[in-house]
Amino acid sequence: MTTPKPQLIAILGATKGMGRALARAAAGRGAKLCLLGRDGDELARSAADLQVRAAAAGHAGPPPSTILCDLEDPLSHAPALLAAEAALGGLDVVVVTAGAFATAAAFDADLGLAGHVLHLDFTCTILFCEAARLRLLERGGGQLVVFGSVAGDRGRKPVGIYGAAKAGLHHYLESLDHRFAAAGLRVLTVKPGFVRTGMTAGLPEPPFAGEPDAVAARVLRAMDRGASVVYAPPIWALVMLVIRWLPRAVMRRVGF
Repeated sequence: MTTPKPQLIAILGATKGMGRALARAAAGRGAKLCLLGRDGDELARSAADLQVRAAAAGHAGPPPSTILCDLEDPLSHAPALLAAEAALGGLDVVVVTAGAFATAAAFDADLGLAGHVLHLDFTCTILFCEAARLRLLERGGGQLVVFGSVAGDRGRKPVGIYGAAKAGLHHYLESLDHRFAAAGLRVLTVKPGFVRTGMTAGLPEPPFAGEPDAVAARVLRAMDRGASVVYAPPIWALVMLVIRWLPRAVMRRVGF
């Protein structure tokens, strides 16, 4: 029996939160990873951690390669992806989990912070995705996996600015899927609800909060079946279906 070829995956944002959980899950099932990020020390620590975990799962080998790439610097995107492809010996999947978050109260107090989050989560993320889709299409296709948020599904009081960035990102990703699916590009938009990571530490925890490892497993399953959208934890698909259909008069009265 022929041994299946391991997936070749480049991940931007694998040193923290959901990116770290997804990288661990992918390494645990034998994927060959390249980690992209702006902090060389964090990348090295994450690569060593993944090597140990992969070995424990029976996938012994060298640590994942690491490439410096700053989401906020679009000039770093294309060279980093080209370097990742060279390090991996190919490129099947590009994952984007990097981004920024802040509360509505923080944005109210600091419009500069609002500008930063909008720029990073919308403009910079889309520019990275553009570099990734060009790289993947040049190879004949592949999969682009990008973390959005349930915050982008409906205008809501607590997540107006952050949600606006994610809504715009969702719109772009759907358009990308429509435009390039026939050329072999598969686009997966991940819409997490509240997940217990460093990004949400100290925030009031709503119902249906998820754990990073469970969310990562769900995302991998969605990648395997070629899904276009996945909510995680899965209950959020139903929650947001209801929220999208609530009348505006109701949304004005609720705090959700």
